[in-house]
Amino acid sequence: MTPLALMKTLVALSIVVGCASCSNRLSDDSDSTDSSWLLVDNFQSGLNHWTHIDVQNDTNPFVANPQIAKIQRDPQSKNQFMLRKPAPDGVVGNRKAIGFRPLPVAVQVGETYTFYTRISVEYFPNNQSFGLASVAAEQIPNNDYNAFEAMIRVTDKAESNGHRNDGTLQVLGGGDMRYSNIVNPTTGKSAQPLRINQWYELWYVVNNSSREQGGQSYDLYLRGGEFSSQQRVFENAQFRMGREKPLAHFMTICNTGPADEPYGNGGVRYDDIYMAAGRQLTTPVK
Repeated sequence: MTPLALMKTLVALSIVVGCASCSNRLSDDSDSTDSSWLLVDNFQSGLNHWTHIDVQNDTNPFVANPQIAKIQRDPQSKNQFMLRKPAPDGVVGNRKAIGFRPLPVAVQVGETYTFYTRISVEYFPNNQSFGLASVAAEQIPNNDYNAFEAMIRVTDKAESNGHRNDGTLQVLGGGDMRYSNIVNPTTGKSAQPLRINQWYELWYVVNNSSREQGGQSYDLYLRGGEFSSQQRVFENAQFRMGREKPLAHFMTICNTGPADEPYGNGGVRYDDIYMAAGRQLTTPVK
């Protein structure tokens, strides 16, 4: 077996093993949902409310609509979730593969809401971001990354300054659009890189008050990987743009990187996206 064939076989096996235990909640069971949470999407009804668009498709040879956004199902629990990838393996140059859907209620200026999301990394290399947008749907493609406010990043790419990320989850740590690794509160150091094919639970408490009132910021809590219990892994992360406008869409972007220096086509799985008024650190799906 060639090294390439062996690598593909190992990746396929890891996905099967990981998915067999990764998404074992039956998210469409309404009796198991905490009533304080509003459902954004649990993907039991497909992707009907999502818009997918490739706004910088530099693939060469050209591949129309290269991004992958599809429903997958856990064979044991029958639970469904969404897998997003910038392009099929081997296709490079799709720089901004955007997906978004409206929230059931917008987070108005002055309000605080907690968002809950479960994610699982398919494999690295990977470069994806997700979070909340504060521009109208028709303006999201032109704003691309700058449509984000609260923004969470999964990447192991090299930055333009030469720094190589290691796959640790990131947020926007300050007002200068610099990304920061989440932190293990016990050690005070960067958390470990995300483990592939493991599901992580995220709670991001989003304060959409004005900057003068201490808003345009979010705290991130995490359970999974090295954190067997819920931990606050970043405090006072900053909105990307700080527009002080309502937050109306959940949004994702994935990126292969440029054709001459591709990042990679690893996917991220999303499931059980919920929102609740205030700081709500319970688990919406039992």
